[in-house]
Amino acid sequence: MAGRRSRNGGTSPLRLIAIAAVLIGLVLVSLRLLPGSPFESTAAAQWGQGETPAARDGSRADRSVRPSPSPSPEPEPLPFEAKEIDLDFDGWYSWSVLDRRSGEIVGSDTMAETSTTASLIKAWIVADYLRRTADAGQTPSDAKLDDLTRIIRDSDNTRTEQLYTQIGRSASIKRLLSTCELTDSKVSSDLGWSRTELSARDTARLGNCIADGTAAGPEWTTWLLAEMRQVRGAGDFGIRKAFPAAEAKQIAIKNGWVDRTKEQEMHVNCLAIGDTWTMGVMLQYPINKGYEYGMNNCEKITEALLTTAP
Repeated sequence: MAGRRSRNGGTSPLRLIAIAAVLIGLVLVSLRLLPGSPFESTAAAQWGQGETPAARDGSRADRSVRPSPSPSPEPEPLPFEAKEIDLDFDGWYSWSVLDRRSGEIVGSDTMAETSTTASLIKAWIVADYLRRTADAGQTPSDAKLDDLTRIIRDSDNTRTEQLYTQIGRSASIKRLLSTCELTDSKVSSDLGWSRTELSARDTARLGNCIADGTAAGPEWTTWLLAEMRQVRGAGDFGIRKAFPAAEAKQIAIKNGWVDRTKEQEMHVNCLAIGDTWTMGVMLQYPINKGYEYGMNNCEKITEALLTTAP
């Protein structure tokens, strides 16, 4: 059935209005999509820019605002201050402190100069034996551990000489230089353990080598440090004596003292291991001044470097 015509035979007015409305709508849509048009949609997403994601509370998170990272806590300062010491001392002395956290070393102008260790080297001799025994899959007997205790706590020379021979004598000191990465020290060859030459700087390095488990190995480091905290009698002097009693108990030490008649000198040396530091002090002075002169001055040097009065 044919559609209805207007009286003049053309398209009806209503149809014309509908067509015009469709055309106007298409034009407006085109203008909204045209960049720069005043009718451009502000809600349309642009290339590479999505909607800002919603935060957990439903608000819009601003990605341009990032939380500031929390600052790393400042490490506790060492209890020592690197400075020149005005020490009234008749002889030569040297000191060095190593920060166990950073490896930084400070010390006197003489910290790379060497002196004979005397009994201080016993800490390494015992450590070397313990590490090598564990590496061989063996365990020291109770009797041997008693010997080691006497060497560390009481500085027993006879037991030290026997152990030094057992581990190869000067070959052990060569292992010390390489294992602990010492730079200044020297092997005494066949002159014996007491004549090993260390610097104060290398003494501090030896302390760190013991503390970090390299010297005695993971199985025996705790045992060795515990023994070094129990040094007693004539060998208990020097660095840790400058600290309050409660703190001193936690400091591991091994000291050395000997009269060198050939040189007419006293050689006194101090090694100490704290929680975050190690320290070495070495002294040489006229033999007629006796042991206590050096022992007391080792303590005085430490007191002069402490940041707080003992």
